[in-house]
Amino acid sequence: MTTAFITHPDCLKHEMGPHHPECPARLQAVYDAFKDSGLMPQLRQVDAPLATREQLAAAHAPDYVDAIFEAAPQHDYIALDPDTSMNPYSLIAAQRAAGAVIQGVDMIMSEDIASAFCAVRPCGHHATYNRSMGFCIFNNVAVGAIHALETYQLDRVAILDFDVHHGNGTEDIFHEDERVMLCSSFQHPYYPGTGANTGNAHIIPTPLPARTAGPKFRAAIESTWFPALEKFKPELIIISAGFDAHVDDPLGYLELVEDDYTWITRRIREVADTFAEGRIVSALEGGYNLTALGSSAVAHVRALM
Repeated sequence: MTTAFITHPDCLKHEMGPHHPECPARLQAVYDAFKDSGLMPQLRQVDAPLATREQLAAAHAPDYVDAIFEAAPQHDYIALDPDTSMNPYSLIAAQRAAGAVIQGVDMIMSEDIASAFCAVRPCGHHATYNRSMGFCIFNNVAVGAIHALETYQLDRVAILDFDVHHGNGTEDIFHEDERVMLCSSFQHPYYPGTGANTGNAHIIPTPLPARTAGPKFRAAIESTWFPALEKFKPELIIISAGFDAHVDDPLGYLELVEDDYTWITRRIREVADTFAEGRIVSALEGGYNLTALGSSAVAHVRALM
């Protein structure tokens, strides 16, 4: 079995106006890096389907899903929140982004592939149960996790998030759902200002001060994530793969490098191999230095394979 590379050209059409950091060039940089690395021929390339309203509403308030569909503009832009806008292609792109994670889950659970990387946008981990936030419309990993739980009757899914920003939307959706363990590392204090205190045993935060580099990052992850995961014994792992904790990223102040993404991916694979039959679906979140984003995503997927 191989690793799937799940994406769709529709994800390039979503954009939120000139000079917005979450831009189509991000995904193009990932495509280019994979092509230049020679990695692409080793991957199974798969088109992301459209997530249905029902699949989205399993993770989000149905009224919120309806509001997003109704707000989708025919022309120009519409602002959903101070950071997130939609153009005429944004709704379909957001459905593809969530649909990619669903597709990855389906292919892994049918033993068609060993793992999957979803190269999609818009990103998702700030989207809460009932609102958009931080460039995110639908919470892609949450949609995928609930699909896995409900369609395949899994008991335990782990979501592992190493973006520079706290995945507050994912925590909001699963704060009371003990079937999902969320392990999240993030710069703190920093946007969105949440996450350091969860008050919940299945939400494992790893807040990191600005300028944290690889050695302290690895030590913090080892002491918080992996003891909890060994007790939880996940049957599937979904990764919120944000690469904006890279030292060169303009939107964060952590100091990770490509070797750190290789390390954390290998450690996640060890957990997946031990408890989850190797099953991992990874979905792109942040990363705003185009060169660092591309090289970090390549390092991540090489280790995922």
